[in-house]
Amino acid sequence: MNRKFITNLALVILLNLLVKPFWIFGIEVSVQNAVGAENYGFYFSLFGFSLMLNVLLDIGITNYNNRNIAQNHQLISKYVSSLIVLKFILALVYFTIAIIAATAIGWGWHEIKFLLILLFNQFLASFALYLRSNISGLQFFRTDSIISVLDRTLMIIICGILLWGNVTDTPFQIEWFVYAQTLAYLLAALTAFFVVLSKTEFLKLNYDRTFFIAILKKSFPFALLFLLMSFYYRVDSVMIERLLPDGKEQAGIYAQGFRILEAAFNFALLFAALLLPMFSKMIKQKESIQKLLKLSYSLIIVPALAGAIACLFYSYEIMDLLYHEHVNVSSKIFSLLIIGFISISTIHIFGTLLTANGSLKHFNILAASVMIINIILNFILIPMYGAYGSAIANLVTQSLMAFALVILVSKIFKLKINYRYLFSLSIYIVSIVGLGFFATQYIQDWRIGIALIIFISMIVAFSIRLINIKALYQIIKYDKD
Repeated sequence: MNRKFITNLALVILLNLLVKPFWIFGIEVSVQNAVGAENYGFYFSLFGFSLMLNVLLDIGITNYNNRNIAQNHQLISKYVSSLIVLKFILALVYFTIAIIAATAIGWGWHEIKFLLILLFNQFLASFALYLRSNISGLQFFRTDSIISVLDRTLMIIICGILLWGNVTDTPFQIEWFVYAQTLAYLLAALTAFFVVLSKTEFLKLNYDRTFFIAILKKSFPFALLFLLMSFYYRVDSVMIERLLPDGKEQAGIYAQGFRILEAAFNFALLFAALLLPMFSKMIKQKESIQKLLKLSYSLIIVPALAGAIACLFYSYEIMDLLYHEHVNVSSKIFSLLIIGFISISTIHIFGTLLTANGSLKHFNILAASVMIINIILNFILIPMYGAYGSAIANLVTQSLMAFALVILVSKIFKLKINYRYLFSLSIYIVSIVGLGFFATQYIQDWRIGIALIIFISMIVAFSIRLINIKALYQIIKYDKD
């Protein structure tokens, strides 16, 4: 299982490195620079709102389905036939509640028209994700990895033509960005559907009320968890836009600082997507998860620490490279948000293990507590410090969540404290911080400085065996599971 994790992780990271950096730093940054902070902030707040309620499209079905298909491959035909119907029913619920909620918080017809398209995009993305859960549940990780980057690849092509192809005399509009997403998500969902269709014995859509109720009862804890996590990840953009007089512009500035964190967040999601079916299968077969837990955490936390600390030292230079305006404020926001990625990485590994184990009662209580803290902090800090206040709230709540999850997992799985590992991790952190101070003092070109920090930090990680090259090689060569 360790070999499968490493080889498939390598593939999915390679594919994402080929596609998503250009999407985020080429397309999204160019779109924001083209339309301005206020117009992009308008989109960003509505997009965040559509994501917050995204759970209504799924009610935890995707995670539940991934876990169950991984443990019981023979159920795929039965589940697909019924769950596709359920997904469309949930889409109607999602649209209805989202429009009511948008009206309740004061958005008018102009915002709601725009929101409707974003809601449809979320449905397409959610539907594709559900279909992919069947593919990964069957352990076809390579196929799932390719489909996972299909939508972004298509968006790059479409938006690239609109931005730089000189196909129109009209300046780029934020609406075009959203329409490009619609087309790309639709094509990706259709591709995933035909792949799943090829893996099922017979597909006949089936409305089974009893089955729906049973599935919803079982998946409800997953849904509640997703809702709580979505709120404390995405409520900031909506609260900034609603609480401040210049909310749209402030949301746009926050989006500038948030963009690299979002890219890193997607990197962490790759680990979670691979680990959920693997942990689920290992737990069912009563195999020890400790080696895979340590391996996966080391593989994510080493680059997370190096990247986050390097970005902290050069936050202004990075924002100045990417954006044309509001660099001073967005760089301060970025400094706080990117340090939070260290906690996000921890959350994705330990949270995925809890989810695979079905320990959702404890996880939900924890997520609810952190969400409440996050909302309270945002209410207090946004009026005082603007978008920067939301970044403070984000860092505090991510840190609390990560710390609590590690404690919770340790108790549930009776994990012993690995003092040697913690000591090595401490040496690694001190080394990166020292490198950061050295680079900023003695290296004039910040690009060389940030590259030096990351390169030497990797050497340090291998030297103190946070990542053991020999062990990785032996796993890849000899582990046949």
